[in-house]
Amino acid sequence: MNILFLSPGFPTEMTDFVRGLAEVGANVIGLGDQAEGAVPPKARMALSAYYQVSFSRPESVIETAAAISRQVRIDRVESLWEPLMILAAQVREALGIAGMTQLETIPFRDKEAMKQVLDSAGIRTPHHYSAKTMGGIWDALEKVGYPAIIKPISGAGSIDTHRVDGPSDVEAIAPSLRHIEEVSIEEFVDGEEFTFDTICANGNVLFYNICWYRPRPLLGKTNEWVSQQTLALRNPDVAELASGKQMGVQVLKAMNFRDGFTHMEWYLKSDGEAVFGEIGARPPGGRTVDAMNFASDVDLFRCWAEATVHGQLSEPLDRKFNAVTVFKRAIGQGHIQRYEGLDRLLAELEPWIVATELNPIGASRRNWKQQLIGDGMVVVRHPDLRVCTELADRVGTDLQIYAS
Repeated sequence: MNILFLSPGFPTEMTDFVRGLAEVGANVIGLGDQAEGAVPPKARMALSAYYQVSFSRPESVIETAAAISRQVRIDRVESLWEPLMILAAQVREALGIAGMTQLETIPFRDKEAMKQVLDSAGIRTPHHYSAKTMGGIWDALEKVGYPAIIKPISGAGSIDTHRVDGPSDVEAIAPSLRHIEEVSIEEFVDGEEFTFDTICANGNVLFYNICWYRPRPLLGKTNEWVSQQTLALRNPDVAELASGKQMGVQVLKAMNFRDGFTHMEWYLKSDGEAVFGEIGARPPGGRTVDAMNFASDVDLFRCWAEATVHGQLSEPLDRKFNAVTVFKRAIGQGHIQRYEGLDRLLAELEPWIVATELNPIGASRRNWKQQLIGDGMVVVRHPDLRVCTELADRVGTDLQIYAS
């Protein structure tokens, strides 16, 4: 199978998806906006050819893809980076290749269109409106009420997402909305936040996962001191989560999703009601695929590739652990100076700490508002959920990174 893969070298996780495709026998041709020498070695080794393009010029990308297709038959066009999903659909349609069309892709990128599809299917979504002007935002807030969430129609990763509790909050965030063409104004749903992640082939769910966000990402986005956690649950089939899992399957059907990775976020209210958040036709970000791999001692990059190329997984997946990624932010500004507590944690929590990736000493502190990973992450796993959360909380409190 010959696969045209858009952006094989960025974001970082794409290199492993390309590697997975090559390992299961696919011939992978890359289209990217990096110079070939800047593509990470892992991806370059997995590609049979690479063409540099400008993603800001869709017509040029389509022309390049068409020229490639005249030399070799292209069976699939894949993109797992959300900003390129519409472009991937345009390439498919131009080449006459099966896969998600533009009409099928738009509801995954436009949050208002997404919720309209699910409203029509009878799935519980937050009350919602869209707006392109401040006047439209004020009108929507009169209907939704406070508290409310304002976020980009086509955003991802909680970037530029705001909770507003009254008019003064709206006025305070108004300047930060000027660069956003259209926003979604939603009812604020008070509850715990979870994911429903899947790998599908031919309309069948071959793998599913539920992660628990501790705390809700919006709190982590607005409080610098928070060490955000993403916890891949060993048992996604507990009764308390059944309503979210059932809703996830219904959402896939309503969105007519058939092949690939999906990442859905949903809320569980205190009364047990499950409320849809949003869904992307892509894998979760924030190194969540790594957490799921640690939970099952599996390679989901390769599993996605198997589903893509062969339509099935070669072996069943056994969930062995709860696995939680704890993201750390440095205290202070400037350059990383030291870590405190790391050696003690590594000694005392062995073998439950399975990965440590911290911003190196001397490196510039990262912008915590722009990326979940912040100044590093630690992955902890344990078969017992209570113990796993206790270990993760120890990492959150006992490990400190200092910058100056």
